[in-house]
Amino acid sequence: MIRNLHNKIINKEITSEKLTLDYFDAIGKKDKDIFAYLSLTKELALEQAKKVDEKIARGEEIGILEGIPGAIKDVLCMEGVRTTAGSKILDNYIAPYDATAVKKLKEAGAVILGKTNCDEFAMGSSTENSAYGPTKNPHDLSRVPGGSSGGSAAAVAADEAVWALATDTGGSIRQPASLCGVVGLKPTYGRVSRYGLMAMASSFDQIGPFAKTVEDAAIILSEISGRDDMDATSAHSSGKRYEDYLTGEVKGMKIGIVKEYFDSLSEDMKKAMESVVESYKKMGAEIKEIQLPHSKYSLAVYYIIQPCEVSSNLARFDGIKYGLRMDDEKDTDMADLGGLDGTPRTLLETYLDTRKYGLGAEVKRRIMLGTYALSSGYYEAYYIRAQKVRALIKKDYERVFNEVDVILTPTTTAPAFKLGEKVDDPLQMYLEDIFTVTANITGVPAISVPAGTIKVEDKNLPVGFQLMGKWFDEENLLRAADAFEKSKCKNQNAK
Repeated sequence: MIRNLHNKIINKEITSEKLTLDYFDAIGKKDKDIFAYLSLTKELALEQAKKVDEKIARGEEIGILEGIPGAIKDVLCMEGVRTTAGSKILDNYIAPYDATAVKKLKEAGAVILGKTNCDEFAMGSSTENSAYGPTKNPHDLSRVPGGSSGGSAAAVAADEAVWALATDTGGSIRQPASLCGVVGLKPTYGRVSRYGLMAMASSFDQIGPFAKTVEDAAIILSEISGRDDMDATSAHSSGKRYEDYLTGEVKGMKIGIVKEYFDSLSEDMKKAMESVVESYKKMGAEIKEIQLPHSKYSLAVYYIIQPCEVSSNLARFDGIKYGLRMDDEKDTDMADLGGLDGTPRTLLETYLDTRKYGLGAEVKRRIMLGTYALSSGYYEAYYIRAQKVRALIKKDYERVFNEVDVILTPTTTAPAFKLGEKVDDPLQMYLEDIFTVTANITGVPAISVPAGTIKVEDKNLPVGFQLMGKWFDEENLLRAADAFEKSKCKNQNAK
């Protein structure tokens, strides 16, 4: 899609400004129902688009992403733009600088339409934890788009953006990609700089793209990847253009599957996944059963370590440095807050009242779980033990990747669930991450690709499959994903 729009712009079939206005028109018509966006940057977007059109008018060459409209998840800083992370505690926060990934997209000439809705501080699997209200699935407005990057996924699925940038801590790109029927890529940990990302869990967080096609995701990755002096965990990419590796061929590629993952699925989901496996077999890939014995502990490991990192990272939101500050009774009409009798607050009262009012239930839950697990007497029993099991899970992947090139799993256990269905049951919500968290625990790259649809009630709802690759081997991961996509298109055209 990006390449097609790029060709139209350089051939003067459409201007970037017209394309941008068309997307704002689509947002105006659809987003009151979907609520993918928290804020729009129309003035900036049109300014960016006009610069591209001026270059075309002067006969200058433009990059493949120049003039192409997209969106940014609202946990990524964007200079001069309100950045809330879906939380009341940052309701009035204007970012003073660009996240490195955002800066690189701007330098590539991309047009940024606005900031997208998300679960508060990226904590959730449905985008129902946003302080501003839930995003809805474009395929069925009574259902969730997934989370935490539901706004970005919905924007791309609803044609309210060509591409979108988001973050993935335990599946927050791949799970909504599956539920919304788009492509979602989580790069290798370190492939993309995390500078300017509002950290949730620093050893898991990674920035990646949503797009309609694998090629589009590869194009975005090419622009945002690379070493950054502002992030010591970032790695060099040697100027790779990942879209150049999409040959459409997987003959001889070894694809690993874990039989137990498929056995646990409903019949409809199992058929969808088996169909994907058969497609790869027909393309000449070798399917091999593999064992990942410690992966059954992944969810438990993730939901111990991640809240510990949340507890540490979110300590900075204290009402002192930036964002919301509960100072006196003029700040709120909430009568249950202490210290509103006209007397000056103590520092502790400011902390407690700011966090009580500014943070949502799920964020508070994870802070408390993490603080408990890090406390004296429990640190060794929970956090240290979880880190040891994390190392065992990584060793399983190191062993398996000596046998296969990529691993194929479902992305989710089912299509999108109803709004409100799991919001009061955190454990059921956490199970949404069961197939996705291991990629974050180990740091490997992973992608969700549309696998088809499943009929639920009267709607055909999308589902996706996941491919996980070797560390820093996005080339083969994207090649495998692209080959399936091209094969699927070829089969549909033949019909």
